[in-house]
Amino acid sequence: MTEHTVDVRPLRKPDKHPAVFTAFDALPVGDAVILINSHDPRHLREEFARERPRGFEWTYLESGPQAWRIQITKLVGTPLPRVLGDFTALDAAPDAAGAIWKLQMNDRDLDSNIIQLPPYGNIEPHIGPDLDVLVVVLEGSGALTTELDDFDLTGGQLVWLPRASHRSITAGPRGLRYLTVHRRRRALVIGAVTT
Repeated sequence: MTEHTVDVRPLRKPDKHPAVFTAFDALPVGDAVILINSHDPRHLREEFARERPRGFEWTYLESGPQAWRIQITKLVGTPLPRVLGDFTALDAAPDAAGAIWKLQMNDRDLDSNIIQLPPYGNIEPHIGPDLDVLVVVLEGSGALTTELDDFDLTGGQLVWLPRASHRSITAGPRGLRYLTVHRRRRALVIGAVTT
């Protein structure tokens, strides 16, 4: 095993975690980064657990008080597939509106959210961004309004929203919950229907 030392003590705070991830990602499998820091980098370990779960081994070599030395060994060549959760177990208040789940990984090309609209809540009419969006209706009901017409949304449907299409979504009397999958982009603003 080859070890590569990364001393983050002289770096600016916003540069510390990226420097460690850059060094770690450049390693061949089986090699390690020896991180030197002025305190226990608990937040970095949490970030590794979120971004590279099961793909690293974290070993304390020295635990302060002046310096902390941690060996971070690379166990796999690429990030591992993993189960992110169970949408049937999400426990959001019935009147909650907006994203109740989203992808948390920083290093990704894909974006995905579970959006919940309360009864009769809506996403205002808008022109979609320059990307396609796949929608999977999980539960509840509602209506999708397009430039031409409206159509009902019900649990189990797969809906494609073409890039730059005109659309709005209104939840039915039981609300609406759906999963979106698309390239990364800015979040939509969700508002309630006013009568």
